[in-house]
Parts: sequence; structure tokens; C-alpha cells
Amino acid sequence: MAFELPALPYDYEALQPYMSKETLEYHHDKHHKAYVDNGNKLAAEAGLGDLSVEEVVKQSFGKNPGLFNNAGQHYNHIHFWKWMKKGGGGNKLPGALQKAFDSDLGGYDKFKADFIAAGTTQFGSGWAWVSVKDGKLAISKTPNGENPLVHGATPILGVDVWEHSYYIDYRNARPKYLEAFVDSLINWDHVLELYEKV
Repeated sequence: MAFELPALPYDYEALQPYMSKETLEYHHDKHHKAYVDNGNKLAAEAGLGDLSVEEVVKQSFGKNPGLFNNAGQHYNHIHFWKWMKKGGGGNKLPGALQKAFDSDLGGYDKFKADFIAAGTTQFGSGWAWVSVKDGKLAISKTPNGENPLVHGATPILGVDVWEHSYYIDYRNARPKYLEAFVDSLINWDHVLELYEKV
């Protein structure tokens, strides 16, 4: 199953002023496209070209770093674009999610503080996550292209803290970017969709 670059689910101006057209053009059209192109080449070379992206991620972890990095980033970005929407974010979560956030993460305000802290303290490039592990929600962070799939968890929300995700719009103010992501960009419907599949 060859990797394919998905189209953005909104136009390039849709997330302004929180994420600029220029950021989306570079991030989606250049960076994500490179993960797809490199991932396809490396997956074919490794004889894994027919597997789903999730399987390639799991099978290459710890064995084939080049393939893992590109496949992991492809998987992460397929969802990253859907984890954002125009007029997103804020503390109005769909009922089932609200219940889980209250019981497992200590409520929305604690989630927001802990999620932003995870993204802020991820040294260098990486991601911050909300995942389901053993039936419960948990917040974590991973370096580079790594994700919760390889740690026995299923991600339902993630934010990219590689510099190319925010440097054009926020320079080195990563916490400001993370705040804007939580307050104004999260597509809670996609988060709920992934949560209900677990």
C-alpha cells in the first residue's frame, strides 16, 4: 500500500492567523511530501511496500531508522492536518471525550496545561500526544518521528513541535504556538472519531 500525500482538508488560508498559508505550504507541500517520497522508496527497498503505514511504522521501529523516521512522520502528519480546523480548539468537547478527559486527565484545564508542558519540554524535534493506553487516556511526548503506536498506545491527538511547524509564525515561541493550537485549532470531532475507534 504505497504512501500518498493527502490533500489538506481546508484551504491554505483557513487556519490564519494561528497558522499561516506559508507555513502550510512549506509543511504540507515540502516536508510531508518528502516523508511520503522517501518512505515509499525505503519501504519498497525493505520489502514492506504492500503494508499499511501503521504496520510499516511498527515493523521498522528499532530496526530500520531511515524507514521508521519517514513512515512515522507520514503517519503523524496524515492525522495532524485533520487534528486542526478553522474555528477549532477551545473547551467545548463532545460529551464522550469530556467524560474521558475529566476522569483520566483531570479535566480540560489540567489537560491543556499538561499537553502544552509536554510539547514545550520535548527537547529538539518531536511531538506531544494524547493517547489511549490500557483503556485510559494519557499525555506523552516523543522525539523526532516517533509516536505512541510503538509504545502500545493509540494516539487520538498530537501536535507537531518540529520547528518547521511554527517557526515562520511564532519564531522560537513554542509555548505560544501550542497555546494557539489548543485554544483555536484542535478539531475535536476528529479526536472523538479516533477515540471511538479504539
